[in-house]
Amino acid sequence: MEINSGDTAWVLVSAALVLLMTPGVALFYGGMVRAKSVLNMMMMSFGAMATISVAWVLWGYSEAFGESWHGLIGNPFQHFGLGDLLNGDTAVFGFVPAVQAVAAHDGIAAVAAAPAHGGIPALAFVAFQAVFAIITVALISGAIADRAKYSTWLVFTVLWATIVYFPVAHWVFAFDGYAANTGGWIANQLKTIDFAGGTAVHINAGAAGLVLALVLGKRIGFGKDDMRPHNLTLVMVGAALLWFGWFGFNAGSALGANNTAAVTWVNTMAATGAACLAWLATERIRDGHATSLGAASGIVAGLVAITPACSAVTPVGAVGIGALAGVLCALAVSLKFRFGFDDSLDVVGVHLVGGLVGTVAIGFLASASAPAGVDGLFYGGGFDQLWRQVVGAVVVLTYSFVVTGLIGLALHKTLGFRVSRDAEVSGIDLEEHAETSYDLGSLGGGGMRHAGAALFASHPPASAPMESRHHNQGATS
Repeated sequence: MEINSGDTAWVLVSAALVLLMTPGVALFYGGMVRAKSVLNMMMMSFGAMATISVAWVLWGYSEAFGESWHGLIGNPFQHFGLGDLLNGDTAVFGFVPAVQAVAAHDGIAAVAAAPAHGGIPALAFVAFQAVFAIITVALISGAIADRAKYSTWLVFTVLWATIVYFPVAHWVFAFDGYAANTGGWIANQLKTIDFAGGTAVHINAGAAGLVLALVLGKRIGFGKDDMRPHNLTLVMVGAALLWFGWFGFNAGSALGANNTAAVTWVNTMAATGAACLAWLATERIRDGHATSLGAASGIVAGLVAITPACSAVTPVGAVGIGALAGVLCALAVSLKFRFGFDDSLDVVGVHLVGGLVGTVAIGFLASASAPAGVDGLFYGGGFDQLWRQVVGAVVVLTYSFVVTGLIGLALHKTLGFRVSRDAEVSGIDLEEHAETSYDLGSLGGGGMRHAGAALFASHPPASAPMESRHHNQGATS
């Protein structure tokens, strides 16, 4: 089987970019929590990188992209350990224009319609999809910041990936003839367009974050105590890494250095800029200030929303999706105060809502001039693609919410998912990791180490102005 070296290089570079996004999430989330929780927050992302890397190699890839059982799940034993994919003879083909893939599905090439220049080695595809699995799990952690046992979190990552993410990835990403003869039902029967993970990644993680926040309950002092971000510099750096890495996330999903990659790259840039501006404008009108946290959050909201749609819309459509996501996500993050659930770092408001916006918007704004080759309602395509988008989004949301709830409750009742009250008040970093992120007491001598740690655990520095209405603070202004 012929392998295209240029496409292979692009996919491997894209995989590295997406892997960088998880440390970006760690910085983004780490800056948003209080000083006494920074290390634990970052360790939750790094822990997901470790557990999912192993699970993906052993059974995860096979479960997601192995031969399908009734479109529901891949054979987890088919490629167990990946030993059968090492010789490079097995190729995976990338995205080609719809005119070249009439017999395939909405512009996604099956083997029979593969481009003449060849494909990429199977392990390049394994690598690229692995980092999607990692970051999806890491995203959930923001909803339960400040209060989750680290050991239970690590167990949760493996169980959730195995029971929720791997099957959903099979439904959405496994096209017939793509990595196996038969794939998932959403991709092949329902034909929902999700180019890079609006349903499988963001709606999935957002729904999981919501139900875990309900299972673990509110942080001590939620709605009363100030819970501002402790370090907005970390937040901005994390957002920058996410924006940078997301070009691998979206453009890399073309699985080749081709026109589709170029279109998705430009759409990703346009939507993200529009969402950032829309979030800042919403803040300015509502609160009187355009904040740095708002800019960072708007960036992420735009990236989330354009992810499923980047191959299906024009650049103007991408701007529209980004602007809509910026406004709606900025408004959605305050819902936790109205409904009384403690989604610590707004996984629901940004990822769930942003994923829904981008997925459903395809049904309105898709244009046949884009690589996916489908017209939405506003381009004369009627309701056909719209209902497919809505059903795909609702199914993934419901499955993730219900099954994550069962996993979370089981772990909460058996291993315990929440740290003790004393540990939460004094600082989860000290309780779970015996460390602090800002150990300034050591500057005054070894004897001051624990005193300094206790001081910073009890009185985190205020790095944001009191009057700012940042969306993840624990009390409304």
